[in-house]
Amino acid sequence: MKRSAWRFLFISADIRNRLLISLALLVVYRFAAHVPVPGADRQAIAEIFSGGGAGTTIFSLLDLLSGGTVSNFSVLAMGVYPYITAQIILQLLVPIIPSLQKKMEEDPREGRKWMEKWTYFLAVPMAAMTALGQIRLFQQFAGRPILAEPIGFNVPTLTIIATMTAGTMFAIWLGELISEHGIRNQGLSLIIFSGIVSRMPVNFGSLLSDEQTRVQLIILSLIITVFTIFAIVVVQEGRRNMPVMYPGRRMGNRMSMPVRGTLPLMVNMAGMIPIIFAQSILTFPAVVAQFFIASDNETIKNIAIWSQATFSGGNNTYWILYFLMVVLFTFFYTDVLFEQQNYGENLKRSGAQIPGVTKGAPTQRYLTKVLRRITFPGALFLGFVAVMPWAISLIIPMGSAQSSIMLVSSVGLLIVVGVVRDVYRSIEAELKLRGYDQAVLLR
Repeated sequence: MKRSAWRFLFISADIRNRLLISLALLVVYRFAAHVPVPGADRQAIAEIFSGGGAGTTIFSLLDLLSGGTVSNFSVLAMGVYPYITAQIILQLLVPIIPSLQKKMEEDPREGRKWMEKWTYFLAVPMAAMTALGQIRLFQQFAGRPILAEPIGFNVPTLTIIATMTAGTMFAIWLGELISEHGIRNQGLSLIIFSGIVSRMPVNFGSLLSDEQTRVQLIILSLIITVFTIFAIVVVQEGRRNMPVMYPGRRMGNRMSMPVRGTLPLMVNMAGMIPIIFAQSILTFPAVVAQFFIASDNETIKNIAIWSQATFSGGNNTYWILYFLMVVLFTFFYTDVLFEQQNYGENLKRSGAQIPGVTKGAPTQRYLTKVLRRITFPGALFLGFVAVMPWAISLIIPMGSAQSSIMLVSSVGLLIVVGVVRDVYRSIEAELKLRGYDQAVLLR
C-alpha cells in the first residue's frame, strides 16, 4: 500500500531542520515587529486606526501589505513592501528598455542575478521615501505630532527614516535567510504571511466584543471566509492546458513517434502583484497631497484636500477606481510576464509545435490571445477580491464591525492561500527529491 510521503516530514533531518529554522526566523521577525520607532506617540497612532474614515482605510491597507507592522509603527512598519515595489518596477522596465530585454533573453541566469542585485539597490531609496511618506501621513491624520521631534529634514527625523529603512532591509535579510536555509524561495512570502495570520486573534476578539451579535458575526464571518477561500483556490488552480507536439527521438535509423504534451496557461498568472501595484498608484496622490494641504494658495489647497479625500479610501469613487485598476493591471502585468517567457521561441528551439499553429512568433501571438481570454475571469475575480470589504459594507451595513467581519481580509486571504499552496508544493518537492514519495509499504 502506497502512503503519503508527508508522514516522513519530521523523519528527514534536513527537512525538519529547514522547518525549524524557518519558524525560528519568523519568531525573530515577529519580535522585531513590536519594536516601536523611537519617540513615536503610540496613543495617537491607535486613535487613527480606531477613529474610522479615510485614515483608517488607508492605514489598514498599508498595515496589511506591511504584515501588520504599521499599526505598531515599529521599525519594521514598511515590512518588505519597498522590496516588492522595486521588484515590480524592474520587471516592468525590462520590456521597455531594449538592452535589459536583450540581457534577459541572451543569458536568463545572469539576467536574474542582475535583477536581484538591482532590486536590493533600488529597495533602499524606495524604503527611505516610503518611511518619509508614512511619517507625514501619520502626522496629517493624527492632527498632532506623533514623534518627539517635528517633521522635517533635521538630524532626529533623518535618524528615524534611516532606522525604518534599516528595519526594512533587516526584514528582507530575514526573508532571504528563510529562502536559503529554511523553506526554499518562500522567505518574503512567509514574512508577509506571518504578519497577516498574527492579526487573526485580534480580529476574532473584535467579533466577540459585541455580546448581542457575537454569534451572528462569527457564523457570518466563517461563511464568508470559507466561501472566499474556496473561490480563491478554484481561480488560483484554474488553468488551460494547451496541446503541444514534441518531436520524437532518433533511435538508430528511425525516429520515434511525436510525443503529445501540454502547456498549462494559468487563469491568474499575475498573482497578488496587480492588487499591490494598483494600491501603490492609488495611494500616491494622497501621499503627495498631504505635502500641499497647508498651502497658502487656495486652489492648490483645494486640489490637495480633494485628492486626499478621493484617494484615501473613504468614498465609493476610490473603490470603483481600485477595481478598474486591478483589472487593467492584471492584463498588463500578465502580458509583461508572458512576453518575457517567450514560449513561442522556446518551443521552436526545442522543435515543439502547437498543432495547427506556425512555430515562432505566430505561436507566441496565438498563446497570448488565448491567455488574454482566460485572464478575463481571473482579472474580474482579483478586482472583486480587492473591493470585497467595500462590497460587504454595502450589502451588510454593520457600522464599526464591518471592518472586522472577516478574521482575515479578502486580500489577506488571497496571500495566505497562495503562500500555503506554494509552501505545500515546496515541501512536497523536497520530499520527492529525497525519494520519500517512492515509499511503498505492504501489509
